Amino acid sequence: MKKILLVAFGLVQALYYSQTQDLAALASGKYIGMNALFDTKDNLYGYVSVYSYGKTGKTTNKFGYVILDKNLNPVANNEFEGDNSVGSYFGYLDFKGKIILQPTDITYIQLFKRVLTAPPPSMVVDLKTNTVAPKVYYDYKEGVFTEITQPKTWKEERKENREEKKEKGYNYVSAVSEVKEGGFIAVEYHDYGKYVNNNSIIKFNENKKEIWRYKYNTNGSKKVFSDLSVLDKDEKYIYGILRNVNGDDKTFSMLVIDMKTGQEVSNKPVTGLSPETIYNIDFFATGESRIDNDKTFDDKIVLTGKNFVSDKMRGFARLVVNKNDFTTDLKALNFKPDYSAHLKNISADGGVENGYYLQTKDMYFMSDGSVGILSEKFKPEGQYNAPKTTDLVYIYTDKDFNIKELKVFEKEKSKWVNADYLFSQYLNDGKDVVFFYRDYQKDEATREKKWNLFINTVIDGKFKQEVIPISEKDNFTVTPYVGKEGYILLREFNEKEKFNKIRLERLNY
Repeated sequence: MKKILLVAFGLVQALYYSQTQDLAALASGKYIGMNALFDTKDNLYGYVSVYSYGKTGKTTNKFGYVILDKNLNPVANNEFEGDNSVGSYFGYLDFKGKIILQPTDITYIQLFKRVLTAPPPSMVVDLKTNTVAPKVYYDYKEGVFTEITQPKTWKEERKENREEKKEKGYNYVSAVSEVKEGGFIAVEYHDYGKYVNNNSIIKFNENKKEIWRYKYNTNGSKKVFSDLSVLDKDEKYIYGILRNVNGDDKTFSMLVIDMKTGQEVSNKPVTGLSPETIYNIDFFATGESRIDNDKTFDDKIVLTGKNFVSDKMRGFARLVVNKNDFTTDLKALNFKPDYSAHLKNISADGGVENGYYLQTKDMYFMSDGSVGILSEKFKPEGQYNAPKTTDLVYIYTDKDFNIKELKVFEKEKSKWVNADYLFSQYLNDGKDVVFFYRDYQKDEATREKKWNLFINTVIDGKFKQEVIPISEKDNFTVTPYVGKEGYILLREFNEKEKFNKIRLERLNY
């Protein structure tokens, strides 16, 4: 799916041989990174590999990229000039089929040395013409569109905001983006510092002519206000959760707006769980990692968030939005009593044994509304203790969000790591799942500890596991990446020998 392993280790026993590609032969620059590319439906398109060619000016570096399809065939490559504060670029595919290279590993000290220079822009790769150019952004302000290629500096932005606040008493805030449904959608509001009001969602056609405007929270204040969290949109509707606050009283509704007219189609209450649970249902993060916690089907939207009881996380909540009649189904699944029926000694906050707790790593969504949740037992770093991980715990629910099965994957303790879980992908057109993790285990024959790669399939609700021995060998490191359906991609690397090859290996399931 979306995750890439950042820990390197070597391969001893391969799976099944498939396609290969030599990254070192594809570009002459210094390799600085690679990541998988997914389309808007989370299907793997291919990979982007990024290279650095060194300085071209006082504040610029030369970079290059190679685009591969999911079978490792080269489809595009080029070079471009970027800011020298950029360490690498992360690629993603937009709804137009263009690849956006977003700056990563930015050295902010270099930016500040240049008097608070604006963040470096992303680059756009057009696969049809094999050209690359800085991303063009649209600035929208009170009816006027402006094209910009270089954002304002933080210093400039701050000065303008201060002057505007002094003149009007508020800051006008807006954002606009092109949408796959055609045209543009903008949002705007007035920011008074401690509260906002005069919120609008505005739809424009391809010629940037306003088609409709949906207003809400027009008279918002510190104690009485509304806000909207957009969950999804398609060619027909925009779906969102509208929160209405009046002091300590908070109510929620599923707001549906007609994409063509901007009219309110439905506004039905969402109830059953705590306000904190409903408000945060569209966001899920553990540590510094955000988890993709939703999936859209033809007939429904399914989200899984954290369930809060008295402001404390006690388990999970699942929201299903019916796209036919706009009804919602909100259910909770808590560590107690739901998990405790399958996992002994679990506490109400997800604690297990010896200071470990369940840290969510991934989620999987099936078309009937059932959900898979994968967690890893994790013990945070203490004053005198290293962070540690042990077993993985996978639950598989039925369509009513009840635990159908809970399976514990026992593994050895790992120190100084936040996870031994690697990544996952859907199988069989999204009906099934395979996920990968590693474990440092003692070899029964040699009694030496070696890395093992665990490949776990969940097909028709049934678990199957394959174990592949792995370890470092001959100073070569191997980094696994997600592959096309039914495959895993392995990158074998030796910097001294300038060896940098990738290959797809077929899974055995």
